Amino acid sequence: MDRSETTYTRLQKFIDKDMSMSHIYQPVILAYLLEHQGEASAEDLAEAILLHDDSQLRYYRGIVMGKPKSVLSKHGVIETGPRGSSRFFLKGYDELSPSERKRLQLQCEIQLAEYIEKRGKEAIFAHRNHSREEVSGSIRHQVLVGAEYRCQLCGIPASEKALEVDHIIPVNHGGTNDLNNLQALCYSCNAMKRDRDDTDYRNWPAQYEKREADCLFCHPAENQIEVLLENELALLLKDNFPVSPGHCLAIPKRHVETYFDLNPAELNAINALLHERRAVLMEEDPSITGFNMGTNAGASAGQSVFHAHIHLIPRRDGDQDNPRGGVRKVFPDKADY
Repeated sequence: MDRSETTYTRLQKFIDKDMSMSHIYQPVILAYLLEHQGEASAEDLAEAILLHDDSQLRYYRGIVMGKPKSVLSKHGVIETGPRGSSRFFLKGYDELSPSERKRLQLQCEIQLAEYIEKRGKEAIFAHRNHSREEVSGSIRHQVLVGAEYRCQLCGIPASEKALEVDHIIPVNHGGTNDLNNLQALCYSCNAMKRDRDDTDYRNWPAQYEKREADCLFCHPAENQIEVLLENELALLLKDNFPVSPGHCLAIPKRHVETYFDLNPAELNAINALLHERRAVLMEEDPSITGFNMGTNAGASAGQSVFHAHIHLIPRRDGDQDNPRGGVRKVFPDKADY
């Protein structure tokens, strides 16, 4: 270090040229120290990083909007805003005096303290911990690099959701910290897996790249099939033989034969494209009043291209004399009921 440098110029140079921006950690830590008299505990810094982690907020928002909301509403403790709203209102709040509010708040805090004492704070959030400290930093780094900083089940990148190093064979079932027993999962997939499952997801990144040389849908551009929408795991294609204007197909990028071979991440990706395309069609064409959706699985069901695909077919009033029965018309004599 040049001794003639001031602290300001040294830090300015570090921030401009040397600070690693592979993640948010270094600038958050430095900014916090600058704001808090130059010192902080690891816990303080962890909380500062947490403020920037929207994935954690989404996780707990999902918790809040689930059973807690349902139970509190059922017992008449709260009411919520219009359908789809995330606003909570304590029923009768204005009827409480300030002292009554304080006493009720204290009751809640006592209940909370007793619960934590009984269960232990570590046990309460064990599902969010997953024994991270059992794996050394260098091994953890190798696992995440090997996974290309993506969850090896759902494919989500570390920039969108925190990744955890998971034991394929759980430690309490004899699993070790050997690199071959570790995989990268986002906290949601890891929480669902828990310690009862030894599924190995490390091959999924390669599986997502699976294509067949002679498959129409594996190579849409080469087969003059227009791609309308795309996300990480799926495509939405224009149907070259539409049964109605706007007819399109949602497919996985990975080559699998039928709908039943799709994994949850691919189903989510396909559903997202179907919803997005439906909204566009409805906006562009006010004559659309409904949709048929369906998939053919197997030759006996009419499948002709053996790459899983889901049809989205716009419908309009009067496009058929008798639309009743919809997809039941695969058996025409049983469509009317």
